[in-house]
Amino acid sequence: MRLQTLTLQSIRARPVVLKLKRPVVARITTLTDWPLILIDLYTEEGVIGRAYLEPYIRRSMRYLIPAIHDLGEMLKGRRVAPIEFYEAARKSLHFVGYEGMSMIAVAGVDMAAWDALARAAGVPLCVLLGGSIGRVPAYNSNGLWLRSPNEVASEAVELRDEGGFQGLKLRLGRERLSDDLATIEAVREAVGSEMSLMVDFNQGLHFGEALERCHAIDDLGLAWIEEPIVYDNLEGYARLTADLKTPVQIGENFYGPRALYNRPADEGLRLRHAGFHADRRRDGLATSSRHLRSSRHSHLYPSLSRGGRSRHAGQRNGALARVARLGESDRAAALCGQGWQAAYT
Repeated sequence: MRLQTLTLQSIRARPVVLKLKRPVVARITTLTDWPLILIDLYTEEGVIGRAYLEPYIRRSMRYLIPAIHDLGEMLKGRRVAPIEFYEAARKSLHFVGYEGMSMIAVAGVDMAAWDALARAAGVPLCVLLGGSIGRVPAYNSNGLWLRSPNEVASEAVELRDEGGFQGLKLRLGRERLSDDLATIEAVREAVGSEMSLMVDFNQGLHFGEALERCHAIDDLGLAWIEEPIVYDNLEGYARLTADLKTPVQIGENFYGPRALYNRPADEGLRLRHAGFHADRRRDGLATSSRHLRSSRHSHLYPSLSRGGRSRHAGQRNGALARVARLGESDRAAALCGQGWQAAYT
């Protein structure tokens, strides 16, 4: 495989807002719109690397897009080298810190740079990074929010059949524990005993409530329990994992490989398994995988959410794929035609 030398010419970031077919209804928020930032990294050699960010909050795009453009100006004329780009971008943020929206912008540039190199080499990114193409276990979580047990069970069957999935993730955190338990029971009855089920509290519980609820579901054969408490309460996660048999999954809010490697270790937590993909907050693909190879074991799982899994299903991913196949001149019209809004007010 021969790697082509590429030179960064410019970066363009564009905001779009997608109306969700299945609104997000979690304990901490309800979202009917889904913001996306489409990123195009242009090179002098004509190769275009593409990426996208999912920043949750529509108004955050007001700040992220200028930050991405600023990074493009800073890196303009340099050879496209993602690890060097990442280090240069991160160092430029020294005085404002290495977390938050500034690092989300860095992640977008990072992904677009990797994509450009893979396109120039004519291979999938996993091959460029030394891996191979093969089947990957995938679960569907594009829905299954805090609705009635019967509604969630019906939707679970629909999501299972979208792509022959063998795993589903549903959200918990209803006002009453009994309603959460009834939902798990209804979904299990609807999809059968062979379906792998995982649950996500979306950081909606305080520690005492999390301890009670996680114990109540600990014997239900769940694949994992995701983010029952706020993401940075690692002491609380250490106590939960000491008490539970079911693996606990966190990590969606780590910013970069240093945080991923250092923060669990600070609380004496050890990673047993991780399968990662660059995300709006997780960047530095090669460096992160190097850190994880030294990990050991426990019941704490880094989160695979929005990046670590293959997602066949998904209203937002499907719409984005349709846009990605279009030529530049057709894109604006297509966005409007597919229900996208080019706005971030």
